[in-house]
Amino acid sequence: MKKEVKNWLDSARYDLETAEHILKAGRYVYTIFMCHLAIEKVLKAKVEEITGKTPPKVHNLRYLAKLSGLGPPEEMLNFLSKLSEVSIPTRYPEDFIQLKRTYTKKLAQDYLRQTKEAFEWIKKSLKP
Repeated sequence: MKKEVKNWLDSARYDLETAEHILKAGRYVYTIFMCHLAIEKVLKAKVEEITGKTPPKVHNLRYLAKLSGLGPPEEMLNFLSKLSEVSIPTRYPEDFIQLKRTYTKKLAQDYLRQTKEAFEWIKKSLKP
């Protein structure tokens, strides 16, 4: 595996593990933020692998999935779109108290579960 691709993947794994730890700590808003970051980086690993270039500095997971050439199943693509959408208020909350009420433990657990599934699917496409 090319050094740059491995770097993206290592960072993505670290972020996914961080999401798990943050969930245990009860910081659900940031669990979801880290889920987004982990998927963003594993997609960027794939983009780097197929293009040989540093991926663009964007956060839109649907766009990165397109650049990766992977063609995820529709259900996964819908999840990536949803995760991209919810990452905006986790970065720039207009009403943090309401945000904390919205992102419950159950919701964070669901996002983390789906993130792990997508992460593994993307990771399997990477060449060793």
